Amino acid sequence: MSLNTQSLQPIINFIWSVADDVLINKFLENQYQDVILPMTVLRRLDLALEPTKDKTLKTFDEFKNKIDNLSGLLTSEQHGTGLAFYNTSPYTMKKLLADPKNIDANFLDYLNGFSENVQDIITKFKFRNQLQTFEDTGITFSLLEKFCNPKLELSPEKISPMAMGYMFEDLIRRFNEKTNAAAGRHFTPREIIELMTHLVYLPVKDKIQQGTFLVYDPCAGSGAMLTQSKLFATNPEGEIKSKATFHLYGQENTGEMYATCKSDMLLKGEDPDKIKFGSTLSEYGFDNDLKFNFMLTNPPYGTTWKQDIDNLNVGTGKKIEINDTRFNLPIKNFKGDLEKTCLTSRSNDGQLMFMLHMLSKMKDPKDGGSRIASVHNGSALFTGDAGSGESGIRQYIIENDMLECIVQLPNDIFYNTGIATYVWFVTNVKEAKRKGKVQLINASSDAFYRKMRKSLGSKRNELTSENIEAIQDLYFAFEENEYSKIFDNEDFGFYQITVNQPEKDENGKIIKDNKGKVKADSSLKDIENVPIKESIEAYFKREVLPFAPDAWYDKTKMKVGYEIAFNKYFYQYEGLRALSEIAKDIVLLEQETDGLLKEIIA
Repeated sequence: MSLNTQSLQPIINFIWSVADDVLINKFLENQYQDVILPMTVLRRLDLALEPTKDKTLKTFDEFKNKIDNLSGLLTSEQHGTGLAFYNTSPYTMKKLLADPKNIDANFLDYLNGFSENVQDIITKFKFRNQLQTFEDTGITFSLLEKFCNPKLELSPEKISPMAMGYMFEDLIRRFNEKTNAAAGRHFTPREIIELMTHLVYLPVKDKIQQGTFLVYDPCAGSGAMLTQSKLFATNPEGEIKSKATFHLYGQENTGEMYATCKSDMLLKGEDPDKIKFGSTLSEYGFDNDLKFNFMLTNPPYGTTWKQDIDNLNVGTGKKIEINDTRFNLPIKNFKGDLEKTCLTSRSNDGQLMFMLHMLSKMKDPKDGGSRIASVHNGSALFTGDAGSGESGIRQYIIENDMLECIVQLPNDIFYNTGIATYVWFVTNVKEAKRKGKVQLINASSDAFYRKMRKSLGSKRNELTSENIEAIQDLYFAFEENEYSKIFDNEDFGFYQITVNQPEKDENGKIIKDNKGKVKADSSLKDIENVPIKESIEAYFKREVLPFAPDAWYDKTKMKVGYEIAFNKYFYQYEGLRALSEIAKDIVLLEQETDGLLKEIIA
């Protein structure tokens, strides 16, 4: 599954050169991608159709007046393309170049000749919006000539979907950097996908040798997670060698990425109708009862989901009210009773909402259950106080014994962010030794990555096959060591109590209200987080009363919280340097400074 990304750079650079060679002064910089990305996809589709063009046209001409729906014939191997799409125009991109005078009209005819599923791709790219500018500025011929250059090899036989996904992500990264635009999402490096697929499939490899399995990505992007996970499971030369049938489902709300994903599904012979457009959270595109065996995703984090909230919210006040069953779940209150709670994260970060969505799409354990791999930043681990939506989501996952493992990735491993990232592995069918446990793996040290010779945006580090295997070994060993820690589920939970102290007058006398109740001093109010495993009374007696003998807490207003303090668990103390060493360095510095001073004065 490994990909030599450096070998793709000449092709990416050539595509990038279209901007300077053809589009400059014709389009604004922030419009370049509106031309380059769809043209790249169209050329890839064009090359896939070239070998069967004559056969397809012959079938079309013969039956166009005899049969209303020719789709079945035109996609058949015997009479048509042998692919899930076709083009009934007499033109290919190369043939368009033979008639420069009529190239604009012919290019429109060429676009109109594509099958309906490709029309959807063209529409999502909003590509027809550019045609008038092509004609007005006279660049249509130059643009097509550039994309028909032999240096630009984009055929499916030469460029895999995995490679194509990487190329698109690199191009989009460059566009964003050039226009100082925020990417809004973090595209997943190929080796991270490889790690995710290994830890999703290998634990159940004996159970997926035969049958039918559904794989889903609610934030599909270019579709690489879907196609590569299937390849890993079914590759006859791979570790699993499954002969089962895998159906790929995905949803994407960015038009250009949806179009890219759908085009590669067409080229791979996958069902393009299983890729839906729209926001997964508020415009879910599949049947609500559809469940999936495997889910892999990299949801946008640090990105607003306010539009989804507005679409889902049924409340009229400040409090968010969502009736959707995906986001209303039973969690325990401080008394231990289950309460159905609307769990929503902050409006400026919806990453954990995608986790809730995936939990709702898990198969029942009696039907084999589901396995999930999802990439998150650090805020998913600890942001949100006790009683908040984020804390409640963590509580629901952990108390229902679904969090299996979290792997911390190295920093600087994504293209457009250097922040710490974590892969969550979630399942409702834990093996016996993992029940009631959570494994944390710290793969952020240099023992688990290699420095890249040349960075790509923020990406300076990468995982090698050996690094992935080392992480994999830690997972399967399920043992505690320097890089792996194992916890009980309860270790992440705490009761949040509010500690009050009495208000006193200037003579130190405790003040009471007119009912004789001690008044609390608001300036002395404090919060304590008591581990769930511990008695609150014992904790209060040990940690609070020795320092505030008159303190008390309100037993009716406690909250339950869950957080995963990853860095705390792997913290390694570094002792202070000896005073003699520090003194020696100071003397050396003084000597150097003294020497410099003498040179200046001399």
